[in-house]
Amino acid sequence: MIGEPDTNSYPLMTAINQVRSRAKIYGWIDPTLNFSNSTKTNAPEANDVYSNRLEMNQIVLYAERLPDSVQRERIDWGYHLTGLYGTDYRYTIGKGYGSGQLLIDHHQYGFDPTLEYVDVYVPQVAQGMNVRVGRFISVPGIEAQLAPNNYIFSHSLLYAIDPFTDTGLVATVKLNDQWLVQVGITGGHDVALWTPDAKPSGTGCLSYTTESVNDNLYVCANGINDGKYAYNNLQQYDATWYHKFSKTVHMATESWYMYERDVPALGGAIQPETGANAAYCPEGEQRCTAPEYAAVNFLQKELSAHDFLSLRTDFLDDKKGQRTGYAARYSENTITWCHWLGTTVQLRPEVRFERAWDRKAYDNGRRQNQLTAASDLIFHF
Repeated sequence: MIGEPDTNSYPLMTAINQVRSRAKIYGWIDPTLNFSNSTKTNAPEANDVYSNRLEMNQIVLYAERLPDSVQRERIDWGYHLTGLYGTDYRYTIGKGYGSGQLLIDHHQYGFDPTLEYVDVYVPQVAQGMNVRVGRFISVPGIEAQLAPNNYIFSHSLLYAIDPFTDTGLVATVKLNDQWLVQVGITGGHDVALWTPDAKPSGTGCLSYTTESVNDNLYVCANGINDGKYAYNNLQQYDATWYHKFSKTVHMATESWYMYERDVPALGGAIQPETGANAAYCPEGEQRCTAPEYAAVNFLQKELSAHDFLSLRTDFLDDKKGQRTGYAARYSENTITWCHWLGTTVQLRPEVRFERAWDRKAYDNGRRQNQLTAASDLIFHF
């Protein structure tokens, strides 16, 4: 956000120095519980991939300093560091960032230094420009892997299989109150720059907000290169639309198209990347293009200052099964109640039903339908 003050305060910083410093340390602990009709795994559901378990999804510590983008007189700077431990590391880990604990050792719990970047704010460019350098969350989309950044505990199918983090540079320029543009270059999705899979990849995004501030449209082309098969080398074209109906009701809608070229055929002679799936290619082909389409809608109703309801409707078509392991169309519907206990504890129970329309794709190919009841409990500090 360019031009917005940092008004957040956190219990840990209040205890340390009454929030007198612009440098802040804070985080959360996020245990979760789920019950499912699947017995082996809830995949491709995320983040409660392990069925019928109490587990620690996230223990997260942030250290950050936000640049002051309200003032227009001087260049300012900031930084952000994140350490994440828990079962959710499997969704944030990038190849080359300690990825052996997942890709080789298959640990259920692990640690990931999810975000490490520096921000430089330059007020003299348009109405402000922020340049971010390092490892950061992949820019498009409604959801993020960090638990408090989401309406609902579990993630949409759409989000569970798209890029999570990128390493490189992205510049965000505020042209005026309605228009914002982003351009960047990264090493590709979910890979460190020093891995063989890294390759120069472009990102370009455009955001438009109406004068009423009731609507925002945000379109991105993300991680664009030759599209040839490599670890998570997804070519992503993404669009989100936010609409406010009233002070207490709003919705958020996202759709994307992704693909990789020359993906090895399942059961073929070409060995796929470690930790990446092959594709259901046409008979006789050793490689093929693997595309996916997806759309999701979130509808939110605020009930009080401490409560809101959220309804999510989600559709995914994994055409060649390269992202989920099964070539199938999926749908998912989830309803959740988010309740704040005071100002530091957040409870998010949910009920979720999903279906694979073309084959049994849940519980390691045992089920076509899956029903889960789950919740997380976020302790902010």
